[in-house]
Amino acid sequence: FFFLCNLSLVPAAASKSKVKGSQGQFPLTQNVTVVEGGTAILTCRVDQNDNTSLQWSNPAQQTLYFDDKKALRDNRIELVRASWHELSISVSDVSLSDEGQYTCSLFTMPVKTSKAYLTVLGVPEKPQISGFSSPVMEGDLMQLTCKTSGSKPAADIRWFKNDKEIKDVKYLKEEDANRKTFTVSSTLDFRVDRSDDGVAVICRVDHESLNATPQVAMQVLEIHYTPSVKIIPSTPFPQEGQALTLTCESKGKPLPEPVLWTKDGAELPDPDRMVVSGRELNILFLNKTDNGTYRCEATNTIGQSSAEYVLIVHDVPNTLLPTTIIPSLTTAPVTTSVTITTSPSTSASSSSRRDPNSLAGQNGPDHALIGGIVAVVVFVTLCSIFLLGRYLARHKGTYLTNEAKGAEDAPDADTAIINAEGSQVNAEEKKEYFI
Repeated sequence: FFFLCNLSLVPAAASKSKVKGSQGQFPLTQNVTVVEGGTAILTCRVDQNDNTSLQWSNPAQQTLYFDDKKALRDNRIELVRASWHELSISVSDVSLSDEGQYTCSLFTMPVKTSKAYLTVLGVPEKPQISGFSSPVMEGDLMQLTCKTSGSKPAADIRWFKNDKEIKDVKYLKEEDANRKTFTVSSTLDFRVDRSDDGVAVICRVDHESLNATPQVAMQVLEIHYTPSVKIIPSTPFPQEGQALTLTCESKGKPLPEPVLWTKDGAELPDPDRMVVSGRELNILFLNKTDNGTYRCEATNTIGQSSAEYVLIVHDVPNTLLPTTIIPSLTTAPVTTSVTITTSPSTSASSSSRRDPNSLAGQNGPDHALIGGIVAVVVFVTLCSIFLLGRYLARHKGTYLTNEAKGAEDAPDADTAIINAEGSQVNAEEKKEYFI
């Protein structure tokens, strides 16, 4: 009505003059896109205008502004600029119902109009992930659904796991009850394993109303799985006399606690030297009796797992002793040559028969080498005694034989001694030696 009243007040002569000069006049507008809840600016310009009125009307053909006069009582609509060349208005707190085609009219004869389409973008709601129930067992098939509503046009949903996009997903778009916005959902199916434990699965919603800042929803996975076990020795080359620590590294969800240590399928044989502390087995003063297969078992509510370690205790490298010279104990020259030949197999056998309780960490001589030296000394001594006995026996026999010569024809013992060769009568001097 306001528009009709204004037209009735215009004199006929003035109308004729405007028609005559209106040939180069034409209103110019532009389409506008605004996010729901934002503010839209509608601008109508005329390059050449001879004081002809401009008017903005909404999609329902209701007049909003006629020049600088407000026609529709709506507090959201305000005048921005009004002149003979431009009429600009603003619509704040835009809703989806404001979308449509707006008209700018230039009241020439005939009236010239220009259309501007106002597009209102529906902002998608924050996405929600459903379908996850904690915990999930390793090997189970998981189905996650990400859903968002209120987008216009329909939003795009993308899935990421470990910052890597997953392409093989299902996508569903449904129109909302207002028949203007959409509800979008996407479903992700995959089979989980232990590497997925603690991984963040992200659902990302992209939409032009979000100004390049997507909305995201995140779900951290919790996967339960059987333990994985590994034994780590403190040294790769255990030797006699040393200490050894075996660490049972076990990973599982839930965490297995404690672990069980066994040796050769039975309990640990020497609790005083084999001490279990948490996941560690400490063996003090290694010896050959410790050789064997050690087993670590870890158990949780999902299952059991184990690992084995074969322990071989190595000998400490032998230290050669200096050569010892043994002096001769007899007056007779004695030469003894002893050759000891040791084959590799004999050496290995001797090494295996060593005292298992001997400590390799002590800096003492080798028992086998000492035994060999003692054997040589005993052998040389026995040979010396044997040779000395033979020498004394032969010397005494010669003495008795010489003493008995000439006694065969003597009538009595005194005559025989006197007539004997080498007697005191004929001999200058008789000597006896006692040793």
